[in-house]
Amino acid sequence: MKWITWENVGVDRIACAWLIKKFIDPKAEFEFIKKGADLKGAEGIPFDIPGVTLSHKRGRCTFCTILKEYDHINDPVLNQICDIVDAADALNDVLPPPEAAGLEVIFRGLRKVVEDDRKALEVGYIVMESLYKQLSE
Repeated sequence: MKWITWENVGVDRIACAWLIKKFIDPKAEFEFIKKGADLKGAEGIPFDIPGVTLSHKRGRCTFCTILKEYDHINDPVLNQICDIVDAADALNDVLPPPEAAGLEVIFRGLRKVVEDDRKALEVGYIVMESLYKQLSE
């Protein structure tokens, strides 16, 4: 299936792409569109774009929305990652998980080193998989 999001991916979209590929759609392909582009006629599932089903809801990041929408995924580690990504994406929690600031800084720096969105997802997958494994212990 094709999944559609804005170009210039950041922490939430990278984490979402990892979640999608690892737990929802192993054959997922990602298409990147310009911010504000019209989705009419687009073939695929849009995410982390305002106004679509899989986006920020009730003050939570898109990663949390996807995790809730695909409720067959029952993994407590993903709930931890949801809190981390949520805090990293907004950085406004009173007591965010300690990993949140680090994840946000890593992905912000990643975008300075890797300009191509697909390559950023590849590198981001390694970071997300590492976080998942660490929290699974």
